[in-house]
This record gives sequence, C-alpha cells and structure tokens, in this order.
Amino acid sequence: MASISTPTPADPSQEAHARPFWRPAIFSRPFFEDKSRAFWRLQAAGWTGYLLLRSVSSLSNGNSFSALIPAIIEAIIGYCITLLLSTLYGYYRRLPRLSGALLTVVTLGAATVIYAVLEALTFSLVAAVPELEVSLGRVVGYMFFTFTVLAGWSALYFGINFYLIVEQQNDQLVALESQASSAQLAMLRYQLNPHFLFNTLNSISTLVLLKETERANAMLSRLADFLRFTLVYEPTAHVTVAQEVQTLKLYLEIEKMRFERRLRPEFDIDPRAERARLPSLLLQPLVENAIKYAVTPSEEGAEIAVSARLVGERVRIAVSDSGPGLIENKLGPSLSTGVGLANIKDRLAQAYGPDHRFDTRSLPGGGFVVEIEIPYQLDDPNREAA
Repeated sequence: MASISTPTPADPSQEAHARPFWRPAIFSRPFFEDKSRAFWRLQAAGWTGYLLLRSVSSLSNGNSFSALIPAIIEAIIGYCITLLLSTLYGYYRRLPRLSGALLTVVTLGAATVIYAVLEALTFSLVAAVPELEVSLGRVVGYMFFTFTVLAGWSALYFGINFYLIVEQQNDQLVALESQASSAQLAMLRYQLNPHFLFNTLNSISTLVLLKETERANAMLSRLADFLRFTLVYEPTAHVTVAQEVQTLKLYLEIEKMRFERRLRPEFDIDPRAERARLPSLLLQPLVENAIKYAVTPSEEGAEIAVSARLVGERVRIAVSDSGPGLIENKLGPSLSTGVGLANIKDRLAQAYGPDHRFDTRSLPGGGFVVEIEIPYQLDDPNREAA
C-alpha cells in the first residue's frame, strides 16, 4: 500500500551482517532490492486488503452484494490517488526540508478533499440520485474517513522510506568499517617488511664489499624467493600454518647465512594444525625478534623453536628462544621491526576480535616465549590467498 522511493541500496555482496531472526521477511534486503517491484507489490497488497476489509464490514452489517460496488470504486480511486501521491512525495523529498514538508501537508489536504468529493459522487451514482448532487455536508462527512486513509498511507510511505535510508546508511557504514579494517591490516603487514629488507640488503652489501660474491648471490637469490613467496598473498589474507612455516623457513635460510651455526631453528608442527589459518607473516616478526635479542648478542647463538598444537577447537602457537630472556635484555614493547608486539596484537585484534590470546613470558632457565592462541579456522575470513 505504501511506496518506496529511496536511493539504490548497497551491493548485497558487501552486506556484512545477516538479517536477525526476529525481523519480518518483508523488511529483508531481497524484498527491497528491486524498489519498483516492491512498490507495486505493497500497493496491490495494501489496497486489496483494504477492499477485503471494507467488503467484509459491509456484508457483516447485512448489506447486499450490490453494496460492494461503492467499496470497489472507492478502492480503485484510492489506488489511483496514492499513485499520484507517491510521485509528488518522491519529488518533494528532493526539496529543502521545510519546503518539502509544507508541500506534503498541502498535497495531503488537497488529496483528502478530492477523495471525499469523488466518494460523494460515487454515493450519488450508486444511490441512483436523479441529479448527481454533491452536498457540502456529505463531502465534509467523507473527509474524516478519506483523511484517515490517505494519512495512514502517507505514514507508511515515509516510514518505509526512512527505514530503507537507515538500512542503506548502516550498510555503507559496515562497508566503510570493512574497508578501514582491511586498510589497517594491510598497513600493519607492510610495516613488517622494511626493517627486514634493510638488514638483508645491508648484509648483502657487506658481503659484496668483502668480495664474497657467491654468498652474496646466494643471499640475494633467497631474498628473492622469500619476497616472491610473501607477495603471492594479499596483505589481509589468511594462510595456513603450513604456508606460514614455509615462509619462516625461507626467512631463516637468509638469516642462517648471516649467523651460520649460531642460529639453530627447530619446528614442531602438529599435522592436525597445519591446515589452520592465521594472518600471513604473523610469526615472522616474532622470529626476527628472537634473532635480535637471543642470537645476535651471544657468541654461542641460541635455539629458536616454533611449535603449533591443536587444542580442542583452538590452535596454540609458540615462538621461543634460549636467550637470556626478558629481564636481562630489558625487552620493551617494541621488537626489532619497530612495531613489534603492538603490531602483532593489533593484527590479532583485527582478525579475531576478543577471541584470541596473546601471552609473553620469560622461561625460568633462561629464554623468552611468545604464545598465541586463536580459533581453529579452515576458511579465510577475508579472502583466499591468490
């Protein structure tokens, strides 16, 4: 019965939340995707219901079936008048608010008078009055009823349009939040690369100056492999634990050329956890941190262990080293990447919200461990890796 005249809703593919179970189906997004179709359906359903209600009321009062003729004519007139109102209201909504409101009230009043006059003419026609008299009293008598009908229709019109505007704004807000989240995730990911590249290129430059051409070429080749592997994935993509471990191994191969036997990596990956997904390059800064604070200052170097376990419906990942630990190194909240722990925490918060755990602690016998616990997911919540 009411019309729809709102801006085109947001792309359904960008809708980030499902319709709540309590929301009526008529207010779900698919119904209003085609506004023109929704208008005609509501208009037909509304006036058909109005006609049925008037017909039942007339028959229940003992009137004959011939009394249904005025109700049918009345419904047809109302249907046509509200079609005109929908066009005028749609135009008024584009005007300044005060002008549109005044014109809406004037138009509703004029439509009420016209509807009442046509109702009076219909009564005279059906009652077979010799001269189609339309007395002022009869028109006034009909005006209250016609005003109630048209005002109710107008309220539904503006109510539905207001609802759709709010829904569209909510969809746009969700889309903007999603874009902002993706941009922040990409920014956090890209913060990880510059420092590592600086260190590696500096090492290659040193090898060139020392005329160790073969080692420089080998390090440069491995750097290219590492960058090729990491660039395969979108900045906001999630990768499997197995893919993340493969990336770490490429990274450690480069660092092994710098530290040789001083760097002793170990991997202990539960096969059941290999398919679990996590943000790409999440563990690389933790390993880089262990190299800086455990391997670099020690002549004997240190062991760096990476483990992943499936614990119920959770994945527990730990990166530990056998270095001096937190207190002696006075390790602050910043790692060697310059963003460090704050970066990892932000990425976990963006990816999982509160549904994650991030702990750091020193080991009693020396060493430092970072432990991450995340949900066991097999699908990328953002997008599949390229």
